[in-house]
Parts: sequence; structure tokens; C-alpha cells
Amino acid sequence: MCIFIKSSIFQTIQLRCNMNIQEIKTIKLQDFLASLGYTPTKQQGNKLWYLSPFRQESHASFKVNTERNQWYDFGIGKGGNIIDLAEQLYKSSDVSYLIRKIASDTPHCMPISSASFADIKAGQRTNYFENLQVHPLAHPALIRYLNDRCIDIEVVTSVCKELHYDSNGKHYFGIGFPNIAGGYELRNPFFKGCIAPKDISHFYADEPKKACFLFEGFMDFLSFMTLKRKENPQDTELRQQDCMVLNSVTNIHKAIERLSRYDSIQCFLDNDDAGKNAYLQLSKELGDSGVKASALYNGYKDLNDYLCAESKHSEKAEIKKTKGIKF
Repeated sequence: MCIFIKSSIFQTIQLRCNMNIQEIKTIKLQDFLASLGYTPTKQQGNKLWYLSPFRQESHASFKVNTERNQWYDFGIGKGGNIIDLAEQLYKSSDVSYLIRKIASDTPHCMPISSASFADIKAGQRTNYFENLQVHPLAHPALIRYLNDRCIDIEVVTSVCKELHYDSNGKHYFGIGFPNIAGGYELRNPFFKGCIAPKDISHFYADEPKKACFLFEGFMDFLSFMTLKRKENPQDTELRQQDCMVLNSVTNIHKAIERLSRYDSIQCFLDNDDAGKNAYLQLSKELGDSGVKASALYNGYKDLNDYLCAESKHSEKAEIKKTKGIKF
């Protein structure tokens, strides 16, 4: 097995799936926000100021009190703990769902009571990514991971990179998906995160388009491109259709202005509460220009889940065909 990330972190990711609400509340807000790609614009004592994660703005109005581990947004007049923040970000009041989202979306974000943070002094920041190197995607372990996700490799290599980086004295690598701000979504079998700044990704066709295809995560986008290529094996070109990837439903506010330029938005969002709420928010902002394309993979969590199921079905059909079984 190729080691992407040290085993202690992998074990922690597994353990965090069973974290309760009190353990979740001990996660530092600044680390949670950093894992989502948000960094403070200034610091005043134990207060960190951010551009609000809820809207586009040029002056920081979102405050985190690092001593109390509390946040407050002056734009909406609300604040609270990490659960309250997740409720606003993920548009849900289901606490068990919010805990799962925090755990799955920020796997490298550790509780402050964890032993891994025991030696960190007050005010000292953990530098997650250092010595970043960007290479063409080629590592066999990453290729195997993508094959397991049923993603077409030629599609991936046309847009993704192989990132190597150091974190706390250890060397890791993963798949990097670029965004419009110069950051990357980062993925390997054991790790899901981002290299700041976090933002949306937007791909334009060679000619102006009136429609845009919208995806929640980049695996959904790559799944869509893979499905397109299954229909036309010669099609690896990205510049035939405008596509946008949110890279998190929390980025929906960053996408509104760009999406408003289109007459039609085909929304390939997840079939969960976060995806449904993101579609409702989009509809509220842009009216009836949004088309809910997720009905095409109803019964599946997301587009990649659908792709994998279809791929397995096709493999079984091919096996039956080679054995002379007729349908």
C-alpha cells in the first residue's frame, strides 16, 4: 500500500466518524475555517477577522474569538460555536448531519483536546502545507484511486495535477484540482482538503455559451466528463461547454454573480440535504434559470456514485455478452 498520509492521521479520520457533539465543539474554529479555505485578514489579540464565508465582501465582518472558540458575523447579526457555523454554511438544522459534514469535509481538522495538539503553544499555528510542488498527474497509486472511482484518466490529466507537499515534517502527495484563485482542492484515498485560497473553479467553452453546467465537487465534474467520453470516446476536450465547480456548497455565494450571466444553469448537485439546500438558494437568487439535473441520477448520492454503479453494470453486461448470454 502506498502511504499518502501517516497512519495516525488516517486512524484519526476513522475515529472522527464517531465523534459526538461535545468533541466536535472542541475543534478550533480557525482550523475548521482554514480547512475550508478561509484565512483571517487581520488579528487583534485573541480575535481573528475574516471576509464572511456567507457572502462576497471587501471588508472583514466575520470575527472569531480564539479564546472562547466562538464566531460572530456582523452582516447577519448571528454567531455561536462550530455547530452554529456549520448550520449556516450547510443550510441544515440536523445536528447529526452537521457532525458528519464537519467530519467528512475537514478530515485533517483535529479536536484541540487531541494529543496531536498537546504540544502546540497558544498562538502557534499549524502549517499544513509547505514546499508545494506541482507535477503532471502520473503516480500509479493516484491512478489506481481514480480507477476505483471509475474516472477516465485522460479526462483527469487534462485538468488535474499531482501535488507534493510537506506537512509537520512529513511528505505527502495527492490529486490537485485548480480553482480560479490559484488554490487547489486536494484529494487522495485518505485525505480530503484544500490548499488555500479556496474558491470555485470555472471552465469556459471556446465560444460563448448561454448555459452552464454546475457541479458540487470536482469528482462530480470529472464523472460528468467521463460519462460524456463514454458516449464519444474521442471527446476529452473541456472547452465545449461552460462548467463550474463549487468545491463546496459553502461557496454558492461566490458563484452567484458569474452564474447570473447565463440563461440556463444545469445543476448536478448531490442528492442530500446540502445539495438540495444549495439548489434552493440558487433558485432564490437566480429565479427559474436553474435546472435540477440531479433527477438524472435519482437514487444515488451523487454523480460519481451513479457513474460507478453504471460502470459495474456495464462490466457485468460485457461479461454476460462474452459468455453468450442474451438480454
